[in-house]
Amino acid sequence: MMGLMAVAMCWIPASAHADEGMWTFDAFPAVRVSQQYGVKIDQAWLDRVQKAAVRLSVGCSSSLVSPNGLVLTNWHCLAACAQDLSTKTNNIAENGFVAATQAEERTCPNTQAEILRSIRDVTPRVRAAMAGKPMAEVAKARTSEIARIEDEGCKADPKTKCEVVTLYQGGEYKLYTYRKYEDVRLVFEPEQGTGFFGGDPDNFNFPRFNLDGGFVRLYENGKPAVTPDYLPWAADAPNENDVVFVAGNPGTTSRLFTASQLIFQRDWRLPTRQLIRAELRGRLLAFSSISAENKRQAQDIVFSVENSFKAQYGEQRALLESAFFGLKVEEERKLREGLRAKPDLAAKLGDPWADIEAAVAEQRNQFLTHDFLEERAGSISTLYIVARQLVRAAEERQKPSAERLPGFSDSALPQLERSMRENTPVFPGVERVGLELWLSKTREYLTVDDPRVQRLLGKESPEGLAQRAIAGTRLGDPKVRMALWTGGKAAVDASTDPLIVLARHAEPDARAAQMEWREKVEGPIALAQDRIAQARFALLGTSVYPDATFTLRLSYGQVKGWSHLGRTVPPFTSLGGAYERATGADPFILPKRWVAAEGKVDKTIRFNLSSTNDIVGGNSGSPLIDAHGRVVGAAFDGNIHSLGGAYGFDSALNRTVSVTTVAITEALTKIYGAARIAAELKAGAR
Repeated sequence: MMGLMAVAMCWIPASAHADEGMWTFDAFPAVRVSQQYGVKIDQAWLDRVQKAAVRLSVGCSSSLVSPNGLVLTNWHCLAACAQDLSTKTNNIAENGFVAATQAEERTCPNTQAEILRSIRDVTPRVRAAMAGKPMAEVAKARTSEIARIEDEGCKADPKTKCEVVTLYQGGEYKLYTYRKYEDVRLVFEPEQGTGFFGGDPDNFNFPRFNLDGGFVRLYENGKPAVTPDYLPWAADAPNENDVVFVAGNPGTTSRLFTASQLIFQRDWRLPTRQLIRAELRGRLLAFSSISAENKRQAQDIVFSVENSFKAQYGEQRALLESAFFGLKVEEERKLREGLRAKPDLAAKLGDPWADIEAAVAEQRNQFLTHDFLEERAGSISTLYIVARQLVRAAEERQKPSAERLPGFSDSALPQLERSMRENTPVFPGVERVGLELWLSKTREYLTVDDPRVQRLLGKESPEGLAQRAIAGTRLGDPKVRMALWTGGKAAVDASTDPLIVLARHAEPDARAAQMEWREKVEGPIALAQDRIAQARFALLGTSVYPDATFTLRLSYGQVKGWSHLGRTVPPFTSLGGAYERATGADPFILPKRWVAAEGKVDKTIRFNLSSTNDIVGGNSGSPLIDAHGRVVGAAFDGNIHSLGGAYGFDSALNRTVSVTTVAITEALTKIYGAARIAAELKAGAR
């Protein structure tokens, strides 16, 4: 509990403390960092790093490390690609993959890479669209204007992606324009046994001994992309107290939430989802235990579910710490007190905290309906999600782009269409587990007598409906999906595919749940958060960073260990430590290649390290960069104290965990025989 109490101490409403902050590239506190650490971070440095940072559509970060499109990320970020490329006789996910030649580099299905090119403020335009609208129309007006801005920004350019990003919970809106690459190919992926050495027991802990690194390459027109903006590969490891930076795309934080919003997270959202996630894990493990093939089919989703469960358990524990809420309430009191000291501004802004509290009361009423019918519909069944996308797209594509639901504007459709064309393996058993869970939990939480449940299930049981729908669907075939996509509403309405039929039955109630949520929850909260942001800007200026939004951010810190409960944790582990930690029993089994190479590797090389950088999920694969702009590692985890990072940061205990570039180089050359990759990295090293 001491760690969580320390987290709470960071919630005083002032500028970010110590190494706290996930800063946007157009508002990075370069002067403060330069003064604090004596390093020069100028605009040229920031521009170089921004152009080399890569966002992956699988929910991870990465970086260019050569002029030929070579990209460094994590092993676990490429696990889905490895599983998609695996077969019963060649389990790449378990055994690893090394492309000895360029011709052997293999396309990762459903993977897109994006590099941020520009940031433009569009706040006045979005605010003008919402101004004067009735409360029920605010969310729709905002969505429509955002769609217009995105469509105008990209003008149907197939190489460009435009995304309006909401910052400060609605205080700012920025148009982010990306250069996108749709041809991403696997170059190197270590075995699961070293990428996730130590398994769940070591996850979110330190010391760690993981080669959680992997490589893909960006292609354009069938050839490796020309990428002159890349991060040089460091041939040496950083030292303790060295200044390091993490450039990546942290997923979601809620550090600017009000106390009432955090209470909702603690009492409703997290416990409900954790209960269901625990049951999903149990069902998946039962499925995996049936056979080795079942285990192979489920291993990637099992890893994802277990990782999410542990992470959100940490979030829940942080919110249960009473000291945290006491300081959160004090933060609000001081901010409101500061606002009252400015009578003109207070008269203009009113009481947005009270408005949010009223919206959260409505959020509690709608949560289960919205979560089961809309936000979490289908659970892990990718085929049901495809069916719903087809049903929804058929309806939305008939409307002007600005009037469609989020995710279906003209600028968003190309990526959605591409996902329909991708030929990825489908595992009916895993699909059935996911669909059964969703249908059974929807019936359990909304009750048997709810008319929406009756319309969803008809006379069937969740198990029977899931079995019939998965056995009878043809949506695993990209040709079938594309026929429905190109055929539009007429084809979708006429389809007898059982998953399309199920999605059609579910759509009216799901759409109604989404509309009510936007009108009574999203809209009021957006307007209130905008006013809180105005108060925060007036009182604190730009010294406060925005919550994470899976967009490019830069954090700074130092290579450091930590002390807790009388125990000091050093910041480094060594390659030799992996051999010492190996027991021969799962999950501490080193792969055969590692055992065979034990006499060749330099066991003194620094393997994993901890630093004070502020990161959360989504930062996986982010480059760890030194003050010279070299990549010195790849971030892959945080320590156990960092799990409350969605709500606060403690520089004394929160740590980022990375694998070093020197360890990756040593493994490539002495364990995997990947001389081609090592030579490409060495060519740009310094």
